[in-house]
Amino acid sequence: MRDLTSSKLRDVGTTIFTEMTALARKTGAVNLGQGFPDSDGPPKVLAAAQAAIASGLNQYPPLDGLPELKQAIASTRQARYGQEFDPDGQIMVTAGATEAIASAIIALCEPGDEVVLFEPYYDSYLANLAMAGAVRRPVQLRPDGERFGFDPDELRAAITPRTKLLLLNSPHNPTGKVFTRQELELIAALCIEHDLIAVTDEVYEYLIYDGLAHLPLATLPGMAERTLTISSAGKTFSATGWKVGWACGPANLVAAARKAKQFLTFAGGTPFHAAVAVGLTEELGWVSALCADLQSRRDRLRAGLEACGAKTYPCEGTYFLQIDARSLGFDDGIEFCHHLVAKAGVVAIPAQVFFDDVESGKRYVRFAFCKSDVVLDEAIARLERSF
Repeated sequence: MRDLTSSKLRDVGTTIFTEMTALARKTGAVNLGQGFPDSDGPPKVLAAAQAAIASGLNQYPPLDGLPELKQAIASTRQARYGQEFDPDGQIMVTAGATEAIASAIIALCEPGDEVVLFEPYYDSYLANLAMAGAVRRPVQLRPDGERFGFDPDELRAAITPRTKLLLLNSPHNPTGKVFTRQELELIAALCIEHDLIAVTDEVYEYLIYDGLAHLPLATLPGMAERTLTISSAGKTFSATGWKVGWACGPANLVAAARKAKQFLTFAGGTPFHAAVAVGLTEELGWVSALCADLQSRRDRLRAGLEACGAKTYPCEGTYFLQIDARSLGFDDGIEFCHHLVAKAGVVAIPAQVFFDDVESGKRYVRFAFCKSDVVLDEAIARLERSF
């Protein structure tokens, strides 16, 4: 049949997550591909959602979200990072962080505007840029000893007179990188020098390991007035299916994003808004325990992969651990992932799909460790039998 997709989206295919998860279901493989946990979030938060449904919170919420959730977001950002947001006008609740990012890019970019972002990147970014008619200017993250880093000169060179926006993901998917203060200060200085808007994807802000800490770009001098900060409840409370995200920032940036958001979903998920407000207010201790548990699972998976001969890369945060497929005899991550399903019964994600520079990304394969010890042990046992 003739492809009727508009030219803006013709090159956008089915996400790699959909493809690999379907493959896991079809073959019975252990799914360490898509980043969703296999256990539920805090019982108190789950009960709050059930109570909200039973009490009749089942119709549209306000466009910006339930007031109690916006207040909980504002209180949490102030307590944790010292940020001040007015719940009325500076916070917008969205259908996950994905909608917040899409709303921001569509609303803030004119066709032909350039957006600087770090490669590899989460795949929805490219579709969002395509919808807006914006042009991406990638800066590559590369392994540098014990962590991933970038070349400051490459970042400077990526900024041109057409650059409108910088999109930053920290903690970073898929590398697991947490940007340092020094790196963020450089990014902030360049944003100020070139009068750029910053959109920050911070959905893994609570899931950081080895004593490191998350530093929001918006907290640096001169950045509060030019940064739209995005996060969500899905990763924080192991409730990815609830799709509750938010954007915080100066009123003019939030108002712009709201104009796009109101014609994407308008609003939804009312009982989940109420439950997430309970989570942010009362259950952050549960989140701290989750973080410690995930660090242990990261180490468990890393030890298993290394026992099979895999070279692993540092993971400072998120759900994800990357390996070098070459260490297991493969030059191409896609070929390796299909071999992994067929021979080991394990699904992973070839990270090259997150690169413009596919050749640079071919060696990387991403495994998700947000699974139970039983699932991880089964995956490791299967890998050990195959390598």
